[in-house]
Amino acid sequence: MPGFEGSYTVLVTPFTEDGAGVDAPALRSLVEWQIDQGVPGLIPLGSTGEFLSVSDDERTLVIETVVDQAKGRVPIVVGTANEWCDIAVRYSREAESLGADGVMVIQPYYSSPTEDELFEHYRRISDAISIPIMLYNNPRTANVDLRPAFVARLAELDNVRYIKEASGDQSRVREIHRHVAEDRMVVFSRYDAWMLGARGWVSVCGNIVPDLSAEAYRQTVTLGNPAAGREIYHRLYPLLDAIDGDLYVSATKAALALIGRPVGSPRLPRLPLPEASVAALRRVLADLGVLAEKAA
Repeated sequence: MPGFEGSYTVLVTPFTEDGAGVDAPALRSLVEWQIDQGVPGLIPLGSTGEFLSVSDDERTLVIETVVDQAKGRVPIVVGTANEWCDIAVRYSREAESLGADGVMVIQPYYSSPTEDELFEHYRRISDAISIPIMLYNNPRTANVDLRPAFVARLAELDNVRYIKEASGDQSRVREIHRHVAEDRMVVFSRYDAWMLGARGWVSVCGNIVPDLSAEAYRQTVTLGNPAAGREIYHRLYPLLDAIDGDLYVSATKAALALIGRPVGSPRLPRLPLPEASVAALRRVLADLGVLAEKAA
């Protein structure tokens, strides 16, 4: 499998109508549609996939379903984070054994570990598997920041090769590459970081408009046509704004229902998107031309 690059959709986890289980057929359909639309990689069990709200058996089902449906056509990078290192190691080993091409691991949340503690956490995960690790730096939710100089230290670990840089500071891409070579640490970040050297995007909106998400990156970076990429991004901006913030999971699932691809509601403590927000989201999707006829 080649290196990871491009717009990777961080998949929602479809649940049954009663919320009691994972809707595997809906997940298969979502994966197939994503690949048909040109998405170069998929990330199940990330934050958008409600990784904290599924059981271990459901995790296994999600990984098995996504890997089996993809059938090697695109890389699958599985979220394997946990506050307890032993469980993060177990999840990472399981993902590799089930056919994942990589794992994505946010830093331990809540406990605010020191850099030495973080290094040991990631070292143990790296030593336990043979597939690449994508660090996931999200200091807003994890309560600790993977700063560029420390990212370079983590890059000394054999399998740490990627980072989803979600601090919101796009200068981080340049700073990371000032400390560690680009071919040693590939940065995934949003549009405004691509011209600074980011080589991918962990895309939430890719759940809803996978073709546009993938094409924005392809035009900007792969084809070297930033004007065309910027035009697509400007088309996407109202949607990005509509699904941003603390309700991003609920908004993304509501949007999928509006485009005719229902995936169930989020699990508590998340609630379905309020009706006023659904109405605003409907207008955004209509402007993009992706609103399902029955939802018009």
